[in-house]
Amino acid sequence: MTRMAILTPSFAPDFELCADLHRSVLEYSPNSVHHIVVPRSDLKLFGRLAGPRTHIRCESNLLPRSFVPVPFSKFTVNLGRPFPPVRGWILQQVIKLAAVAASDDDVVLLVDSDIEFIQPFDAETFLRNGVVRFYRKPNVVDEQLPRHMIWHQVARALLGLPPAEPPYTDYVSSLLAWDPAIVRRMLSRVAAVTGRPWTTAIAGQLHFSEWTLYGVFVDHVAGAPANSFASDDPLCLAYWHTTPLDGDGASDFLRGARATDVAAMISAKSRTPLAVRRAAFASHRTTRTAGQRSQAS
Repeated sequence: MTRMAILTPSFAPDFELCADLHRSVLEYSPNSVHHIVVPRSDLKLFGRLAGPRTHIRCESNLLPRSFVPVPFSKFTVNLGRPFPPVRGWILQQVIKLAAVAASDDDVVLLVDSDIEFIQPFDAETFLRNGVVRFYRKPNVVDEQLPRHMIWHQVARALLGLPPAEPPYTDYVSSLLAWDPAIVRRMLSRVAAVTGRPWTTAIAGQLHFSEWTLYGVFVDHVAGAPANSFASDDPLCLAYWHTTPLDGDGASDFLRGARATDVAAMISAKSRTPLAVRRAAFASHRTTRTAGQRSQAS
């Protein structure tokens, strides 16, 4: 049987969002295991979500002992390379990479706390003939996306690839599947190219995208079969804006879900009130269930 894990890094301010995501995982993916990785200080809070298919894991257990949190700050210091300190969003990416590399599942689906699943899915949604689904959108990254440009340049340097001219392929989406075996090969390549542990090489970056590193590796180093199951369909309806949605706006947004969308994301950075989110997703579930009953009758 194909094994799929769902991985979510989270922390106390996102607990309620993560709880809603967790409910949707249990409802719509009955055969998967949900791994929620949190700081040690949040283990008790998130322990309320633990269950037979839900594992609450401490992020420090996925990091080298040289990674030491700086008291009263959002930084971590890698004693193996103290400067620059590791910023929080870089550390989260290191944790994702470490968790997937340690997985013995066939596919790991990386899902942030501000996502909810909206229809049933299983491992076969992200796996075809043993090949893990690979998200790629060619020729869309250029000077209009300067941060994406930097991510590509950093990824190529870490992988020992020569510079390339844009436009580049976009590998960034709100819902992505990774092959743990490919991740392990990728991190070994980073260590060999940089001459350092991959954790040190990546944590020392000021700009970095784990999605871009994986994508560049698959396209330009690993090759087939990973990119033989490539698609530009994100399978997730996404609201990336920073403007909060009101009730009507959230409902209108969810009505835009396509048949292929297994999830929807309303960015936590939008500051959309929790009550608004919950009412919109609940209404969407009710409408979907009513539609299914109507089709069945």
